[in-house]
Amino acid sequence: MKAYDIVIIGGGPAGLAAAVSARKNGIDSVLVLERDKELGGILNQCIHNGFGLHTFKEELTGPEYAARFIAQAKELHLEYKRNTMVMEISPEKVVTYMNRTEGMQQIQAKAVVLAMGCRERSRGALNIPGYRPAGIFSAGTAQRLVNMEGYMPGREVVILGSGDIGLIMARRMTLEGAKVKVVSELMPYSGGLKRNIVQCLDDYGIPLKLSHTVIDIRGKERLEGVTLAKVDEGGKPVPGTEEDYTCDTLLLSVGLIPENELSNGMGIEMNRVTSGPNVNESLETSIPGVFACGNVLHVHDLVDFVSEEATAAGKNAAEYVRQNSGAACGLDGREVLPQKAAIELEAVAGVRYTVPKTINVERMTDKLTVRFRVGAVYKNCYVSVYFDEERVIHKKRPVMAPGEMEDIRLDKAKLLEYPDLKKITIQIEEA
Repeated sequence: MKAYDIVIIGGGPAGLAAAVSARKNGIDSVLVLERDKELGGILNQCIHNGFGLHTFKEELTGPEYAARFIAQAKELHLEYKRNTMVMEISPEKVVTYMNRTEGMQQIQAKAVVLAMGCRERSRGALNIPGYRPAGIFSAGTAQRLVNMEGYMPGREVVILGSGDIGLIMARRMTLEGAKVKVVSELMPYSGGLKRNIVQCLDDYGIPLKLSHTVIDIRGKERLEGVTLAKVDEGGKPVPGTEEDYTCDTLLLSVGLIPENELSNGMGIEMNRVTSGPNVNESLETSIPGVFACGNVLHVHDLVDFVSEEATAAGKNAAEYVRQNSGAACGLDGREVLPQKAAIELEAVAGVRYTVPKTINVERMTDKLTVRFRVGAVYKNCYVSVYFDEERVIHKKRPVMAPGEMEDIRLDKAKLLEYPDLKKITIQIEEA
């Protein structure tokens, strides 16, 4: 069985950044497995700009951003396989993959980086009553049809959900000549970035109806119309608030789900809020030597943060391989790193989750970024961090919303002042 030091599952922005980072940190034996015919992942269909402001300090389109990392991968002579589907990963880090030229193959990895990205939630998960006609697409599918395949999904469009892909497709469909009649959002706040609401809806006069949802779909062969209704605080339609819209296309932008079938198959401990793995300060999962980064871990709002996180995962995977190089790869190489009791991060009072979930202070970098999302819109409030019962960070925030990721920085020197620390609590406090 062929062996690699690091095998990376996924050749999108996370996988590429992790691979480049692993190589730059001294690991020559790196393999990237990508199921699509091209590297770059979802960025290839995101032809709008707004990428790269943090990473490259300039505004790029999705394909341009991906091309920067693909160029780095080729300069570093990284090995990758496209059109290759990973079927299974064992807890001992044996990766089973399949492609047309090699058939079914198995390889042994000393470390694995999970970078499979995420998928869209479908209509079937929403239970919208009505017919099942042609003309209902997820927003990402419509984006691929328009931007890569050259097909126009329809001419009169209603969009359900105000996630970033839905907002961007409202603008894209308008620019291609379609009439976007309304964007409907179940929640009382938008799920997308504020800048996308302004640039994609407000600039084109497209109405956003918050606390509204689709309650009926009409049309047998092709979609003919939908009915919207206002919803109450429990998400139930309010009788008498129904509005009918004629349309031939309904785009669904109703959330993204991390692609974790492989993670579940390995028996990795998962987070019920993010639907991604629980990780420690090194982005390492509950199986030592298996790391996760990007949208497979938790859904990000900016690809720059994906790259930053994946760069750390690649570096940490390289460090793991070096630490374990004296032992056989697999189960008997696991407990080499110092195993001091981990500090748990607890998300309460408006904070939905944290990445990472646990921290070993001895192994963390001098500054550790903890990312999280809030569960509602908060104005003029504070993000507070408690070390056990003592408040050590109290950061004022003018506004926070679920659509925008938040972060705080933990200082290793500060943590070392608390040798008996058991728990770090992150919460929202009113001003």
